[in-house]
Amino acid sequence: MSGTATQPVALRGFGWLGITAFAWGLNWPVMKALMADWPPYTVRIFAALAAVAMLLLIATIQRDRLMPRRGQWGRLFLFGTLNIGAWSVVAPLSLFWLDAAEAAIIAYTMPVWATVLAWPVLGERPTLARVGGLVLGLSGVTLLMAGTLADSGLAALWAKLPGVAAILGTALMFATGAVLTKRFPVQMPPVPMVAWQIVFGTLPVWVIAFSFETLDLARVTPTGWFCLFYLGLIAQCVAYLAWFRALRALPAGLAAIGNLMVPVIGVLSSGLLLGEPLGWRHAVALVLTLGGVLLAARG
Repeated sequence: MSGTATQPVALRGFGWLGITAFAWGLNWPVMKALMADWPPYTVRIFAALAAVAMLLLIATIQRDRLMPRRGQWGRLFLFGTLNIGAWSVVAPLSLFWLDAAEAAIIAYTMPVWATVLAWPVLGERPTLARVGGLVLGLSGVTLLMAGTLADSGLAALWAKLPGVAAILGTALMFATGAVLTKRFPVQMPPVPMVAWQIVFGTLPVWVIAFSFETLDLARVTPTGWFCLFYLGLIAQCVAYLAWFRALRALPAGLAAIGNLMVPVIGVLSSGLLLGEPLGWRHAVALVLTLGGVLLAARG
């Protein structure tokens, strides 16, 4: 492992990264299932309220400082918009046009943008092993994308372009947030920091939900309530806490490459939970993606 991180710190970083990858990978079929029972933005208000309440409770028990220091508000707002707003505001739009598996695949072009941005912003010159890991991992993602789009046909591909644009915007926002978070860290404990970012990142959600959506709790099934629990407590609380801890322990480019596991987990779980098609491409992509992560970890 290159860089200044010691081996135990790096191992912990990979552990946090694994938690993030599984939590966010499973979140793709969860988000698609949510849309059967909940208005797509109203549900994020409930999830955000649950996540913030849980995080503030944890912070209070730990006796963390809840308010940021002077001069940190701007960073919190910017990072909340990029890190949280990307998934809470922009990503849901893609699911109106794309399957959960398709959206997960395209979203994780994110490591490409993060690796490119990390060089000029952080001075993280990519090593040969890291570039090789990125290429190998993206080969798996590309295989999945090509297979999904080929099966849809040309006419269906054109119809999916708005969803593709939305999820690419999500990838660009999150990659920028990851790099800037590493370059300009917020000076406060991680638990209240995540809570504030959720608050700022979901502000547009309130406007959209109250302006365009109607909530009918009578049509929410037990599956819908479980998905809400998962979105609020696992995909936001647990996953974001793990992600920011991984960023502190690992180079931003390497952490981003590690997240290439997310689309593979998303595709596999979408197949198992939603009945979306799985085949040989998915198995090969899993091998390529995980191989890329392991190769990048050696660099």
